[in-house]
Amino acid sequence: MDRKDHFLPQLLLCLVLAAVLLLSLVCNVSLFLHARGDAAAPAESGQAQAATPSAGEAPDNQALSAGDSEPQPEAEQTAASPDAAEPEEETEEEAGDSIEARARELLAEMTLEEKICQLFIVTPELLTGDSPVTRAGSETGQALEEYPVGGIVYFASSLNTREQVTEMIGNTQQYSRLGLFIAVDEEGGRVARVGSNSALGTTSFPAMGTLETEEEAYQVGLTMGTELQELGFNLDFAPVADVSSNPNNSVIGDRAFSDDPEEAAQLAAACVRGLRASGILCTLKHWPGHGDTAGDSHDGAVSTGKTLEELAGCEFLPFQSGIAAGANFVMAGHISCPAVTGDDLPASLSPVLIGELLRGELGFEGVIITDSMQMQAITDHYSSGEAAVAALQAGVDMILMPASLSRAVGGIADAVEDGTLTEARIDESVLRVLSAKLEAGILTD
Repeated sequence: MDRKDHFLPQLLLCLVLAAVLLLSLVCNVSLFLHARGDAAAPAESGQAQAATPSAGEAPDNQALSAGDSEPQPEAEQTAASPDAAEPEEETEEEAGDSIEARARELLAEMTLEEKICQLFIVTPELLTGDSPVTRAGSETGQALEEYPVGGIVYFASSLNTREQVTEMIGNTQQYSRLGLFIAVDEEGGRVARVGSNSALGTTSFPAMGTLETEEEAYQVGLTMGTELQELGFNLDFAPVADVSSNPNNSVIGDRAFSDDPEEAAQLAAACVRGLRASGILCTLKHWPGHGDTAGDSHDGAVSTGKTLEELAGCEFLPFQSGIAAGANFVMAGHISCPAVTGDDLPASLSPVLIGELLRGELGFEGVIITDSMQMQAITDHYSSGEAAVAALQAGVDMILMPASLSRAVGGIADAVEDGTLTEARIDESVLRVLSAKLEAGILTD
């Protein structure tokens, strides 16, 4: 073998070794660069975790998605997603729209007779023909099936003990498909159907005319409403919003909060707030003001000679403040105001006093109910049917205690049939009644 042949294998060996070293160098560089990339990733991840801490650790080199992450506390989620929208609570306007929509659904399912009957609040005696009524059984159920009225009002003769009252009211409610207003006249003082009976275990309140501060009036309303609800009542025909400006007026007197219109307005509003805080529905009475009349509408026609300006400066003030405080009902008295209306129509039947002034000027959007239609101010001049139709024509929503329920219901039905009243007018009032029941939880889905 010559020197050339001997050198060739050595050269080849050197080339192979050089190639191996070069390959090793390339691999080491690659691993070094990869290692630097891995070192940078945790640093960035640590920054993200500082801004968005999670409840658990993610596997190495694996990004967390929203679906993979552990649930975070509410405050931490807010920090992680500052632009995320919080769930919005339903506004008062939205709640009102929802109630009205449901009321319209119920209205669409009702017959004309059911609608008409919803416009009445009656005594259990008027409904069943029995007297006194102290329990509710199958006879009550049959009567409510024939006349599905909007509510029942109880007087002292039906209220004996707590157990008897709660059972009677509970059973009565079960017979009504659309729920019932369960009403009572509980003002305190001399008009206290519940408080006058110690067996019912409620507070006996002094006359409202003895109260001096808004806090007292509020606490009376709150306690009174709470105790009535415990017995099953959901509607109080109180507070009195009259101004006791006529010392010769024996029917109102100390039932009113004050003889000063400003003070009466403040105390009436405070009592309304207390009643509403208890959850019970309440009623301002007796529109447009019974305090400056000399007579009693129980016994015959009653009127006031005041002008609109005089009424607005005195009698209207407690109604305005009570409405602003959230009163659900206004009771229209049987009081005529010829200097305002130009006629002798009682307020309960007057389009001017109901439609133009109470609805229009004072902006009241709740339920307007008449005072008892069994008072002589009405029965001396109108039949049950005539009075019920005239009240609805005036803009009233509910009729309290007609002398004859069947004739009052029949009178309205006849008026719709002959075009004196439209069914749309009936629907308008029924919608207010159903909305009030839904809002108060009397009528549930």
